[in-house]
Amino acid sequence: MSGISNLSCNNEVERGPQPHIELRVVVFTLHQDHLQTLLSPSDPAIFPNCWEFPNFPVLPGQALEQTAESCLKELLNVPELYLEQLFTYSGPKRHPTQSLISVVYFALSPLDSHPLEERKASLLWQPANTPPPLAMDHDEILSYALRRLRYKLEYSAVGFELLPETFTLSELQKTYEMILGETLDKRNFRRRILQGGIIEPTEDYRSGEGRPARLYRYRPDAVAEVKARRLFP
Repeated sequence: MSGISNLSCNNEVERGPQPHIELRVVVFTLHQDHLQTLLSPSDPAIFPNCWEFPNFPVLPGQALEQTAESCLKELLNVPELYLEQLFTYSGPKRHPTQSLISVVYFALSPLDSHPLEERKASLLWQPANTPPPLAMDHDEILSYALRRLRYKLEYSAVGFELLPETFTLSELQKTYEMILGETLDKRNFRRRILQGGIIEPTEDYRSGEGRPARLYRYRPDAVAEVKARRLFP
């Protein structure tokens, strides 16, 4: 009987203000030879001189992932992008004026993507490894998103989501280096990536300084999660 009484009392507890739920997306791309992320200026009255990740409205009757995907496609003007849920942040003191729950996704946009012209005034690509000051706990969010991206790079072909359809081995290595934040040995990288069986040569070459470089593409039938496991421990 005591258990039933406790349940009844709990229902009578006075409810405080309901938390606000928002949708945020950490977008990564390769731009100007750096791994960059998309940021927006924060409200200067609350977080002066700070930046934050783009937020989108939570639409009734629509899944959060569907909302994030459709908003990003319109914003970046790209037909396809990689998207997955990162984490839900709900600490009681995240925001100074309200109780805030942030459902966060991270996305990968192809090489040299840009926001639409009319949005460039409020959204800018910023270096992911050396970002400007971030509001709230967005530095923690960025750190976790980078760890997730780097971890996935070790056992999946997620890095190819940042590349065009065809690429040289040098471009592929540079992509991995920008994401990992370290220099990789050229011979060792090429040996491991070719042995992984996740790319295949095309008949095309890219001209430039020196000899033309053969273009490769990701093998869509490659079991990347197995063949590329721990390529770069």
